[in-house]
Amino acid sequence: MKKEDLLSPGISACVGCIVESSLRLALKVLGRNTVLAIPPGCMGGTGVVGWENTMGTKIPVFFPLFPNTASMLSGIAAAYEYQGKKINVVGFVGDGGTADIGLQALSGAVERNSDIIYICYDNEGYMNTGMQRSSTTSYGAWTSTTPLGKKGKGKTQNRKDMAMIMAAHDMPYVATASPAFPLDYTKKIEKAMKLKPSYIHILNPCLTGWKYPSEKAIEVAKLSVQSCAWPLYEIENGTLKITHKPGKIRPIKEYVETQGRFKHLTEEEIEEYQNDVNRKWIRLLNLEKIPA
Repeated sequence: MKKEDLLSPGISACVGCIVESSLRLALKVLGRNTVLAIPPGCMGGTGVVGWENTMGTKIPVFFPLFPNTASMLSGIAAAYEYQGKKINVVGFVGDGGTADIGLQALSGAVERNSDIIYICYDNEGYMNTGMQRSSTTSYGAWTSTTPLGKKGKGKTQNRKDMAMIMAAHDMPYVATASPAFPLDYTKKIEKAMKLKPSYIHILNPCLTGWKYPSEKAIEVAKLSVQSCAWPLYEIENGTLKITHKPGKIRPIKEYVETQGRFKHLTEEEIEEYQNDVNRKWIRLLNLEKIPA
């Protein structure tokens, strides 16, 4: 994209991590007329919060805690509105904190119809403390708090569907995204700028927690979409549209076999995962047919 890069050079994310790319691309679309909030998480580890000398952005950034990120975004948006200024007030939030800790504040921001954009980058865990389980962790996945062995077989619950939860709050715009489909992602950010409050949930595979080679990041992200483990869709004013339908749906087995966190799964457990993915994909197809 021939647009200004608002992240300073030298971001020190884990080698092969694509969460920094997701933020960099989002800011290219949002532009300088943006205020950014980044609570604790992987993006803090990259140095955006100033942990290293050469880090930072070319726009204002503040660093709230998980529980009050959305409420602080609301307050900032209200202050700019009072001054008669139109600013993109954006949260770039992840590490499981949105689903487990910050959901109440986000619900309140939606109820107040706050003029904010909330981007949740999802690495399906808490990497700030060593890949601990979160409610967005996939079924069957290993984490440091869902260990393997005689007493445990990875996470036994299905992941929380944050996009559908936010859609149930009647947000004007909700979408899922993937760094492996950047054009789809940027189009959704453009819509989010026009329809606020808005929520975009972007899957960002974590090479450390998911246990895959660093050069496979985009391949893993792409397989998550092609297998329908992470379907791409948007819900605009109540109408759902699937924005990418795989020409040939890949088996979930191909997706889980790319990651060490799933290597313990039996054929029966992979089949159970496949059945859940199939059920949710069919539900999406049916929802797409329902008029707003």
